[in-house]
Amino acid sequence: MQRLSAYRFELMPKGKQQRQCAQFAGVKRYIYNKALALQQTNYAQGNKYLSYASIAKHLSPWRNDPLAPWLKEAPFHTQQQALKDLDCAYSNFFKGLSDFPKPKRKGLHESFRFPDPKQIQFDQTNSRIKLPKLGWMRYRNSREVSGELRNVTISQSGGKWFMSIQTQMEVDQPIPEGVDAVGIDVGIANFAALSNGIFIAPLASFKKHEQRLAKYQRRMSHKVKFSNNWKKEKAKVNRIHSDIANARKDFLHKTTTTICKNHALVCIEDLQISNMSTSSKGTIENPGKNVKAKSGLNKAILDQGWGEFRRQLEYKMAWNGGMVIAVPPQYTSQTCPNLQCGHIAKENRKTQSRFKCVSCGYENHADTVGSINILERGLRLLACGDPMPLDRSVKQEPTETTFDALAA
Repeated sequence: MQRLSAYRFELMPKGKQQRQCAQFAGVKRYIYNKALALQQTNYAQGNKYLSYASIAKHLSPWRNDPLAPWLKEAPFHTQQQALKDLDCAYSNFFKGLSDFPKPKRKGLHESFRFPDPKQIQFDQTNSRIKLPKLGWMRYRNSREVSGELRNVTISQSGGKWFMSIQTQMEVDQPIPEGVDAVGIDVGIANFAALSNGIFIAPLASFKKHEQRLAKYQRRMSHKVKFSNNWKKEKAKVNRIHSDIANARKDFLHKTTTTICKNHALVCIEDLQISNMSTSSKGTIENPGKNVKAKSGLNKAILDQGWGEFRRQLEYKMAWNGGMVIAVPPQYTSQTCPNLQCGHIAKENRKTQSRFKCVSCGYENHADTVGSINILERGLRLLACGDPMPLDRSVKQEPTETTFDALAA
C-alpha cells in the first residue's frame, strides 16, 4: 500500500530569502483573490462556474500585465497552485464540506507550494533544501525524512517560516500491534474516558495562556494600528497563539500515538463539533439565552481539539493496521451499559460524573459509562451495521460540562 507522509521543519532563510518568501506568499494571495473575484463576477452575469482549466487561461495575461510586473518575480507553479486551492475550496463548498470561499487576508495563513519534485533538491545530510528562485536554504533537521519527495509547502507561523515536505512510499499492509478494542468518550472535565476505565486529563492550552494573551491583546489595542509599536505587540500575540497551538498538537500526537499502538479497534462518537460550538447570541428580535455561559462552553469545546483528535486517530490507526468506527452520540451517557438492563433515562446520570441506573442500580463514572456504550455500539455496527436500536426520537446529547459549571 502507498502511504503519504508529511514532515514539518523550521526554515532558516537569509534576509533576502525572507523577503522573497513574503513576496511569493503575497503573490499567491493576490492570484487567489483575483480568481475569486473573477468567479463571482462570472456568476453575477448568470454564467456557469469556471473550472480550473478555464480560469488558468487568465494566469498568463495577469502575469504579463505591465501594472503588476512583480507577478513574474514569483514562481509560476506556486501561482497555479493558488488557482487549484480555489478550485478545491469551491469543490468543498459544493459538497457541503465548507463555507463559501472568502478572500485571503494578509498575515493570515501565509503560504505557497512547490508541486514539482524535479525542481526541488533536498539535501538531508547537510540540512538544506534548494527551491526555485529561493536557492539553497538551511532548515532545522529534527528527524529523518523517508519516502519519495512529492511537494514542498512553505508557510509562516509566529513570525517564523516553515516547510512541510510531503513524501510517498510503498509499505507492506500493517498488522496492528494491539489486539484490544476500546471506546472513547471525549469531554471537557476529562479530555477522554476509555472503556477500560482509563481517564486522560485535558491539557486546556488556551485556558492556561488566556490571561497572558488578553494582556498583550489589550496592549495592542492601545497602539496606533500598523505603527511599529503595534507590530511589536502583534508579534507577541502571534507567538502566544503559536505556543497554544504547538502545545495542543504535541498533546494530541502523544495521546493518539499511545492509543493507536495499544489497540486494534477504536470506537468514537460522531460529534458535530461545529453545531455544538455555534454561538447562541441570536438576533436583536430573538436574542439568545445564557449567552455568556454558552460562549465559555464553546471556548472550552474548541480548546480540546476534538476534530484534530479524530483526524489523527483515523490516519494513525490506518497506518498501524487498525480501524476507527464513529457511532451516533445520542444518549451514550444516559444508557445503562448492563446487558440485562439497557434502560435510557436522563435521571440515570445523577451529576456530571456520577451514573446510577434508576432501573437496575448499576453505578459507574458517567464518562466511563459513555465510553462503554460507544464501544458496544461500535462492535454492533461492525458486526451487523446496526449502531443503536432506539425507538425514541434522538438528539445529540449536550457536552458533559454544563453552563453552571463553566460559570462557576
